[in-house]
Amino acid sequence: MVGLGLLVLRLALAVVFVAHGGNKMFGWFGGPGIGPGGLSTTAAFFGTLGLNPPFVFAVAEAALELVGGVLLAFGFLTRAVSIALAIGMGIAIWKVHFQWGFFLNWMAAPNRNQGMEYAIVLIAALACLALSGGGDASVDGINQRSADRDKAGRARLRGKI
Repeated sequence: MVGLGLLVLRLALAVVFVAHGGNKMFGWFGGPGIGPGGLSTTAAFFGTLGLNPPFVFAVAEAALELVGGVLLAFGFLTRAVSIALAIGMGIAIWKVHFQWGFFLNWMAAPNRNQGMEYAIVLIAALACLALSGGGDASVDGINQRSADRDKAGRARLRGKI
């Protein structure tokens, strides 16, 4: 059941990060609540945050979220990708969300942005994957089982010689 839980967690995070990365990179899912998206819009926003050069940061963050989300979906390089995405979310808290406090803007108050609540939950979920790995139903899990079988086979051969 642990493997199933990790699969659900990985897929949920993958959907979130692919959607956000796709919006930052290509403008996918643009509209109310997230804005038009695309690299030029993302770079302009990153410029207002003081991230220079903004276009480089926009490409890096969009690629991290989009590719990282796909890798999480398959459970490939899960630990490394989770750490990288958690660092990205930490930067988002530092540069965007911290100034607005803890809570999200549930009442859609004007002149108020989103707090760090949701980003903290994403970081915690990514930390779980970084600590536990992708689970049995992942490319990482399949690779680990294959390596374990190879080690067990070599150990059996050494014992018979």
